[in-house]
Amino acid sequence: MFEHYQEPLKPRKEFVSRQIQYLAFALVILLLSIGIGTVGYHVFGNLKWLDSFLNASMILTGMGPVDKMETDGGKVFSALYALFSGVAFLTFVGVLFAPVYHRFLHRFHLDAGNKGDD
Repeated sequence: MFEHYQEPLKPRKEFVSRQIQYLAFALVILLLSIGIGTVGYHVFGNLKWLDSFLNASMILTGMGPVDKMETDGGKVFSALYALFSGVAFLTFVGVLFAPVYHRFLHRFHLDAGNKGDD
């Protein structure tokens, strides 16, 4: 998937293409996570669709819930979704920045390897 540390750095065009692919995958993770939360808050929390979307978005980004859950099912879902959201958001960020981080480390490694050749 990524080039080996002994291989030369990929051209910027290939890096941008890879970043777009990872962005698309990260957006799928984000949309699925928001979708799960929106449906769950609507079904278990008896909230309107827009309120469900708002709560799912706020929980997913770590801001906290907007509406108080009145039903037991809503409370259980809210707790489980909060646990899921922490992992999902970190995964989203990790996938989004993986190519950038790899390119930085690869360039750093290439630069460090060239210093010993002098």
